[in-house]
Amino acid sequence: MSTKITINNNGNIRVEGEFEIFDAAGNKFDLAGRTTISLCRCGHSNKKPFCDGSHKTVAFQSEVAAYKLDPPKPKV
Repeated sequence: MSTKITINNNGNIRVEGEFEIFDAAGNKFDLAGRTTISLCRCGHSNKKPFCDGSHKTVAFQSEVAAYKLDPPKPKV
């Protein structure tokens, strides 16, 4: 199963599929078998990096439309 990531307008980042999440020190989060989670995008969640719905109470606004990235620059 591939991983699908959806950036929700005025909301969270939804991750679905098979994935693992690690903190900056390399420690793996125990997702308790979940195959769908929401990550905070507004910065106000009390459960970072996971979304707790705080974006609704702080009136977070951010609409995102997909676009094509430039090709990566060659490594020197």
